[in-house]
Amino acid sequence: MVKYRMDHKKTLIIIPAYNESKTIGSVIDEVRKVVSSADIVVVNDGSSDDTGPISELKGVFVLNLPYNLGIGGAVQTGYKFAAERGYEIAVQVDADGQHPPKAIPALIEAVHNDEADMVIGSRYMENEDRDPSLARNLGKSLLSGVVSFLAGQTITDSSSGFRAMNQGVVHVLASMYPRDYPEPESVVLLTREKFRVKEIPVRMNRRMAGESSITLSKGIYYVIKVIVATVIDMFEERIFPEEPES
Repeated sequence: MVKYRMDHKKTLIIIPAYNESKTIGSVIDEVRKVVSSADIVVVNDGSSDDTGPISELKGVFVLNLPYNLGIGGAVQTGYKFAAERGYEIAVQVDADGQHPPKAIPALIEAVHNDEADMVIGSRYMENEDRDPSLARNLGKSLLSGVVSFLAGQTITDSSSGFRAMNQGVVHVLASMYPRDYPEPESVVLLTREKFRVKEIPVRMNRRMAGESSITLSKGIYYVIKVIVATVIDMFEERIFPEEPES
């Protein structure tokens, strides 16, 4: 396991959470054990359970949204927080326990060493963690295939929300982030703007609670959505205009 060094850049762990009271406490504890020098912010996305209060008792930053914005709005809120506070590296971690905290240092290390602007933890690089559901596998494979084509590089796990990024990516995603199914679409947007995206293999944990919402029909729907959104973007001069020279 990669050891997290104390000389790492200022780092924020972003945990979007919606009704995750059963898991949020243990996720925070495990993350803190592995990356004790990093700050943690929980974006409580309008939960109706005790996700917010439990997070507050853990002594982390908690952003309580007044109502449920969905994963895109919640994650973007975390990026805005990171940008405003000057964090140099941000790591997105799910609140359901699927993302193994022990893999966070490897994600951070790759960004810290300038191997990429965004590093994604992939379940599928070594073909060791396939979902037992055929429908979900087909949906994810179809989506990843289209994202790979549009991104101009192989992306094995386009729906993975386990990712680390540098300050440049944080600022871009703080200003514009897809809402409905943000992970694959954000990869396409970033690669189009010449940001470097890299995947590293990660063996995910099983969910501590709840079920995955990815189905074949949803996979096909979002493939179409990503294609349409990207084609529209191509007619624009730039998604993120460069700052004028002084």
